[in-house]
Amino acid sequence: MFVIRQAQPDDLPTLLKLARMVHFINLPADRDIIAAKIARSRLSFQGQAPSEREREFMFVLEHVESESVVGTCAVLSCISWPGHPHTYLKVSRREHFSRDLQSGSVHVTLQLGTDETGPSELGGLILAPGYRGHPARLGSLLSLIRLHYVGLHREWFSERIIAEMMGALTPDSRNLLWEYLGRRFINLQYSEADRFCQHSKEFITSLLPPGEIYAALLPPEARNLIGRVGEETRPALAMLERQGFASNEHVDPFDGGPYIGAQRDRIPIVAATRRATLADPQDPHPEELPRQECFVSCDGDEGFRAVRCLALIDGDNVAIPAESAGLIGAQPGEAVGVTPLTVHQLTGADRAAERGAAAPSAAGSDGAMARRASSAKRVSGGPRRKRGAQR
Repeated sequence: MFVIRQAQPDDLPTLLKLARMVHFINLPADRDIIAAKIARSRLSFQGQAPSEREREFMFVLEHVESESVVGTCAVLSCISWPGHPHTYLKVSRREHFSRDLQSGSVHVTLQLGTDETGPSELGGLILAPGYRGHPARLGSLLSLIRLHYVGLHREWFSERIIAEMMGALTPDSRNLLWEYLGRRFINLQYSEADRFCQHSKEFITSLLPPGEIYAALLPPEARNLIGRVGEETRPALAMLERQGFASNEHVDPFDGGPYIGAQRDRIPIVAATRRATLADPQDPHPEELPRQECFVSCDGDEGFRAVRCLALIDGDNVAIPAESAGLIGAQPGEAVGVTPLTVHQLTGADRAAERGAAAPSAAGSDGAMARRASSAKRVSGGPRRKRGAQR
């Protein structure tokens, strides 16, 4: 059995191990930064974040039997504001035609752009290698639980949600687009520049040229990375596309990975999420009402906890197996969050995502889910805890 819950300070050692598996700015392999993220996340889940700019929700996936944390994901309420822009490269096409030659060409151009309107962002998704391809479809569980939470707390999130899918990296975690473009203006290695974004993005707007850059001036191996994701990231991209996310012709300035976005209230998972009252536990094989797979969550004494399980929905009541109710710490009569997962939301392609998987955003890319680690088949969650103990 698996449960999704909010990150706690005890999870820090495991999250640091997960962060070392991929190059990932939303979860850098830095103990102090991760500790600060956990602290912000706890305040955010409690509704006590100082402002939307500090509102960041960090989830972990726990294997109940071993009490091990095997994955993580996050959603940020606001990633930009006046004076703190979200940066991207706008991909455009320019047509040139010569009347004398009676011929022309179409060129792809890149131009630095900024956005201070404050979209929300999905990111920070990493699944331990030993749990990819699991029958429980853990990659989609981590990816979609963020949208379930957005559906429960729409007032905390922007009407526009974006995700950056990580561009293709070399085996030594370099990016050729950065080597041939970004590094010509910013004398930092790809990993150094990405990490510095944790502290400031001023250097991007100050050092990258403001005008259009013709992609034809780049070597083919760099040019071909613009707007592309690695093979292992394609299923994760497809999973979000089925939730209505689409390209806006913006790519990351560092690795060229595409940004995709969607209107919050038009995302199927968000739109299907609602509050319900937990009914008495039901036998796992009832016949009175059709069962359906659902996300069911509870904000109880132990904070946010959620499971994916079979449920019986009858009006404003929902009944789930006693074991599932115990995992989220919910009692009959309490309010829970519910998202029915219909067939079109969990297709065979989503299951394929598990076989490729790690998932999105260099502000935190879900594509990182696809970066296989070279070590550890399983990540242990530090000291063993009794189930139900305060975390």
